[in-house]
Amino acid sequence: MVKNIAVIRGDGIGPEIVNQAIRVLDKIAELYGHTFNYTDVDMGGCAIDKYGDPLPESELKKCTDSDSVLLGAVGGDKWNDVPGHMRPEKGLLRLRAGMGVYSNNRPAKIWPQLADASPLKKSIVDQGIDFIIVRELIGGIYFGEHKTEDIDGKPTATDILTYNTEEIERIGRIGFETARKRGKRLCSVEKSNVLDSSRLWKKVMHKLASEYPDVELSDMLVDNCAMQIVKNPAQFDVVVTENMFGDILSDEASMITGSIGMIPSSSLGATTCGLYEPIHGSAPDIAGKDVANPIGTILSAAMMLRFSFDMADEADAIENAVSAYLDKGYRTADIMSEGMTQVGCSKCGDIILECLIKE
Repeated sequence: MVKNIAVIRGDGIGPEIVNQAIRVLDKIAELYGHTFNYTDVDMGGCAIDKYGDPLPESELKKCTDSDSVLLGAVGGDKWNDVPGHMRPEKGLLRLRAGMGVYSNNRPAKIWPQLADASPLKKSIVDQGIDFIIVRELIGGIYFGEHKTEDIDGKPTATDILTYNTEEIERIGRIGFETARKRGKRLCSVEKSNVLDSSRLWKKVMHKLASEYPDVELSDMLVDNCAMQIVKNPAQFDVVVTENMFGDILSDEASMITGSIGMIPSSSLGATTCGLYEPIHGSAPDIAGKDVANPIGTILSAAMMLRFSFDMADEADAIENAVSAYLDKGYRTADIMSEGMTQVGCSKCGDIILECLIKE
């Protein structure tokens, strides 16, 4: 099978971690008889430096013309002072909108080998952490109107949060369908005691529930959900929520698993052309030092194989290789613990490649 992958190496540690993921994909291609063609795309700070634009239309087209997109990370202190509409992160927002990927799916699963790395008490971790946050990705306050103006002589900023029924329904269906494939429990998270947008969200979700009688729907206010994720994460199976709430909750959920460097994510829309990326940032303070953890990116490549390319066996092979790597006691600096052997980014890739076998 031949697949065309747009590769955004990005900024900071992005190029290092993406390189390791591509090595793993190349090994998969060799083992299973596939061909992966890569097209490099500039986005983020590197695109600002090169084009004066965080995502030129020509670079976006490379992504929309591909079978899927693999992204490292974008941004960094170097571009903190550029105008707001030109920040590296604006390239990412434009990419999501341009690709029409409205559902970000981020697993929060603790690897048994890393149970001691969780900041939660052992008694909580032992109950299990294995849920998915389904976040609406191209609506809400991030895509609403933003303005700052003088009102009565005072600088006043306004950010508008808007959702319509269609936007809520399509992400709601992703939540229900995801729950149907897992434990059949869906928690809809909003702030309906304060926000009109959340009251509409809740109304639409309950209307959808009649189409999924096999899925148990519950509601939870976002502030309570933030508390429950650290108090009793085992209660969650699938969480569906709007853009800003999902941004915050998914970062919180990632940290209870032991390391932000281990978590992949997928962003999908109406087609199989998805955007796959680790959840961490560009970490410019460690860029070029060969110490970054590439596993989140490697597992994102596995998600690409599973969800966009229908290559479940190949995805399993990558995940099993990562597990074998952890079993051998190797750790990058971010998850290093007593008794383990610390390795750098490239060495981590070397060992995972050694562990990678055809299932």
